Amino acid sequence: TNQWFLPAVRGDIPPGCAAHGFVCDGTRILVFGGMVEYGRYSNDLYELQASRWLWKKVKPQAPSNGSPPCPRLGHSFSLYGNKCYLFGGLANESEDSNNNVPRYLNDFYELELQHGSGVVGWSIPVTKGILPSPRESHTAIVYCRKDVGSPKMYIFGGMCGCRLNDLWELDIETMTWSRPETKGTVPLPRSLHTANVIGNKMYVFGGWVPQSAGGEISAPDGEWKCTGSFSYLNLDTTEWIGLISDCQEDKSNLLPGPRAGHCAVAVGTRLYIWSGRDGYRKAWNNQVCCKDLWYLDTEKPLAPSQVQLIRATTNSFQLKWDEVPTVEGYLLQLHADSPVPPMSGIPGTGVPETSVLSSQGSGCSLHQSPQSLPSVPYPEMKVDHPSQTNNLIPNNVQVSLSSNSKVEGKEKVAAPENKVTQETMKNHTDATGFKESNAPSLLPVCTSSAQTSANVGELHDLDKQTVNPDASVSSTVSSTQTMVTQQAVKTESSSTNGAVVKDETSLTTFNSKSEATETAYVMPSTRVNTGQTNDSHSAKTPQRPVRTRDRRWYDVGIFKNNSAVVSQFYLLPEEMLSNSNKTEGADVPDYRLLKKQDLFPGTVYRFRVAAINGCGVGPFSKISEFKTCIPGFPGAPSTVKITKSVDCIHLSWEPPASPSGNILEYSAYLAIRSTQLQENPSQLVFMRIYCGLKTSCIVTAAQLSNAHVDYSSRPAIVFRISAKNERGYGPATQVRWLQGKGSGTHS
Repeated sequence: TNQWFLPAVRGDIPPGCAAHGFVCDGTRILVFGGMVEYGRYSNDLYELQASRWLWKKVKPQAPSNGSPPCPRLGHSFSLYGNKCYLFGGLANESEDSNNNVPRYLNDFYELELQHGSGVVGWSIPVTKGILPSPRESHTAIVYCRKDVGSPKMYIFGGMCGCRLNDLWELDIETMTWSRPETKGTVPLPRSLHTANVIGNKMYVFGGWVPQSAGGEISAPDGEWKCTGSFSYLNLDTTEWIGLISDCQEDKSNLLPGPRAGHCAVAVGTRLYIWSGRDGYRKAWNNQVCCKDLWYLDTEKPLAPSQVQLIRATTNSFQLKWDEVPTVEGYLLQLHADSPVPPMSGIPGTGVPETSVLSSQGSGCSLHQSPQSLPSVPYPEMKVDHPSQTNNLIPNNVQVSLSSNSKVEGKEKVAAPENKVTQETMKNHTDATGFKESNAPSLLPVCTSSAQTSANVGELHDLDKQTVNPDASVSSTVSSTQTMVTQQAVKTESSSTNGAVVKDETSLTTFNSKSEATETAYVMPSTRVNTGQTNDSHSAKTPQRPVRTRDRRWYDVGIFKNNSAVVSQFYLLPEEMLSNSNKTEGADVPDYRLLKKQDLFPGTVYRFRVAAINGCGVGPFSKISEFKTCIPGFPGAPSTVKITKSVDCIHLSWEPPASPSGNILEYSAYLAIRSTQLQENPSQLVFMRIYCGLKTSCIVTAAQLSNAHVDYSSRPAIVFRISAKNERGYGPATQVRWLQGKGSGTHS
């Protein structure tokens, strides 16, 4: 929601402090030391359980080979595994807090944590090599290569009477200190900067740097200033790469301003930078406090999960896919088995009011042309201010600014430009050109006013109802996913969703193929002997590749969230069709200039989806295929509910909204374990557990003991329910009964 709120904390609430140590371990936060007031420093350790907003003052055991850490500020406090590593800082030698006698530290401590909550105690590790010099306001990060090597802690910069820019490495396994040799241009000496690890890179931003020309290390009484320079260190090659130089002008406010004492946090591959202060010298009358939030996308997003089907009609699909963290939206594409002529040959059915490419007001745009940023000297970098309309620079890095900023005490607050919609079946373009669906809109990085924590508890309760198997599960929420469309009449075979259906009671799954090896397929209508009894069916598709023209992908649109209702797609001009097969990085066309094509009944469509962030469009997901319903067959049952009893569960549902005649019977199916499933996990095998006119049934413990637990996303037991009229069975509604704590998972 990008909304700030003030949690109602309780327990041993710590006093306000500055320059403390701070680590996040799952849902708990540990805070150590800091300056409580001028000249008075702390060595207290507090733990916050963020799931309950409960503070607790913890008292670690003293080390067996020395004294516990003395009160200090400006130290580093880094987490790796179940241990925190404390290094350096600034202490006050005087017992009188009004008489501050600074002492720079280079002591090193290890704090062992208990799992979940609490700590064991401090220890003083025996280290080898030369210890880094005493310092405060430095940074420390821990990095471990995935393929080879032991975890290493890197200390950079800091203050010891003058600014530092030396790099130190500690091998945590051998406890050996060393000075790694680096390549590239080392950043200016600095303190009160930030350093964060994303992938194999340590990103260093801001801080106090020497004012002197050339960046020489200044004397203790020299002048210094805040900087907005930005670099990263490749931790595998120890090479420094500059992204934003210290002298780079930014007249358009497209980059974060100079600052020190800010905070930065990595979420996935995105780096958020918040607040800080800017100024010259260290005089309060020369400093300006910031209240702006920026983020940096460091690489393109990963591929989303396969598109899943919630519901199908004769001319539409309701789709969903798993969320990808820290993305701006999703590009959904389809390919139709039936030939689709280019844009010039098909009359349009209307266009959106505004372009998908940009947004009005303070929203972030997703696409940019290179000439928009002539002042940026680094070709691999892209910056984005939400009040601008930007274009994409290939192979870029994007920085985006919140529209909530404060300069010189004057605060500008922009209200969120998008409202949450709860309409479940609408599919339209909003004011920013994004398509909306039933999930809440994704807002730009813009923050709203503080709220109390009352709403948080309500959200937690709602989340528990969603995953709790005792609660009702609706077919329109996240626990409902794929719905199989099938129009099998009597014993005539028909090809649906990448599988061949033998008879009226067969249920099939959608076909999934890796896009890298994908070719065009035809699906012959061939009978399949399942060889199962007791209404147990396994669907398998004999397929043969056919060399035809290149597969053409058409844009459905860009969606802010991970669901969509699809009834149309955009037709591309002939000259753009050759580019529609790109798996990633393709330019998004201006949808205002394109016409749209409606979906046809009884047609197979293939879908793929890619996530979008400031660096561009990421790789596409694996391909799913679904078939629209044939007119005259009943729709899928709706509002499926699952209620758990002691020795069984109760399934209930509502009749189809469009029965297309009299409903003769319903069938319910359960996905079961089988040897065939081990060979091909994507093809579920189902057993019919109910057939009758009632809109409810009981699933016994004996039946559940044979259930297959699907791990394609969250662990779940899969049910399907379909209705039959005079023409035959219509599409099935699939429900995933999430298996979690206390749900009695069956394996």
